Amino acid sequence: MPDIRKLIAPFLCIYLTGCAPDSDVPEMMDDYVAQVAEALELSPEFSEIRPVAQIPRRRDRVLEMPDLDMGMLDFFSLYGCELQYVVGERNSIMGKVMQPLNRLRYEARFIRAAEDCLPKTEREGMKETLEEAIESKAETLHVAVWNATWGVEEVERLFTRSEGYYPGESDETPVAALAADVERLNRTVAGLLGGNSDESLDYIGEVHQRWQAEHRAGQLMNSVRLLTTRLDDASSLLAARAESATLCPSGEPEDAPAGLLNAYADGFEGRVKSYLAGIGQARKTLAKPLDKLAILQADTMPDAFRDWYGENLDTDGARSLWGQLDQAVETHTRQWQQVFDQCGLSPQA
Repeated sequence: MPDIRKLIAPFLCIYLTGCAPDSDVPEMMDDYVAQVAEALELSPEFSEIRPVAQIPRRRDRVLEMPDLDMGMLDFFSLYGCELQYVVGERNSIMGKVMQPLNRLRYEARFIRAAEDCLPKTEREGMKETLEEAIESKAETLHVAVWNATWGVEEVERLFTRSEGYYPGESDETPVAALAADVERLNRTVAGLLGGNSDESLDYIGEVHQRWQAEHRAGQLMNSVRLLTTRLDDASSLLAARAESATLCPSGEPEDAPAGLLNAYADGFEGRVKSYLAGIGQARKTLAKPLDKLAILQADTMPDAFRDWYGENLDTDGARSLWGQLDQAVETHTRQWQQVFDQCGLSPQA
């Protein structure tokens, strides 16, 4: 009788992931669970794979950007220095509907222009007004930084769940480019939050474009959830058989079921660990820099994002996707060892 899961897989693929090129990854993990079950003379059981939570909606991520009162802005627009032109652009029709990155550029440029104006200021009370404006802009710059990183629409595409799983074998160039982008962005964010308004922002538009085109962060999270679920399924099979004390009654290797070592060597140590290694590398090169981009702005992130971060992006958190995967791998390795001990086998046999 044909496996019903393989008959419906194409339809699930269309519905859940759009049949991405990596759709063999779920099949690989299902086959591994089935291989373990067969070696243990049990029937495989497949848990439901809960979908990864999507990044919060933009309206829950974007923070309201405080501004100077219009009277002060109108005054600066008539004052002189470059600040006159900066404020004039802000007060224009286009300036009032700035996208997050342009708003960040404006805020940083305002601070620089106002600081340049200070030494040239001689009018009574004007210096104090400029200093107040600079202090106000510096205190709220972190909001503009947040909106231009985690508040942009493009980040939703980077973390989309609809593009399947992280490829097992693929060109690593896109991941390397994404990782380099985020590393550079982290340096810029750290500089801005540290008070350096001279940080270059010219490249960030290209970063957003790559976020729009690449979906590796979402694929990575899908794979982490898949691996955790299927490793737990296989661990349950191993635990049930080991606890029954009927796998190898005499404790001798010759009593071990046929295919047991092959399920371990070809399945877990082979295909599964090879894929886990790729996920581990992506964790280091891409997930951790993204984690850092959030942590750098921990004091700014809204509550909805904070909850999502703790459950999905925190690469060191025990309760996060990553922590759950670490636990699943540790448990699975331990369960295999218990089976080997019961049968007097060695994993290297």
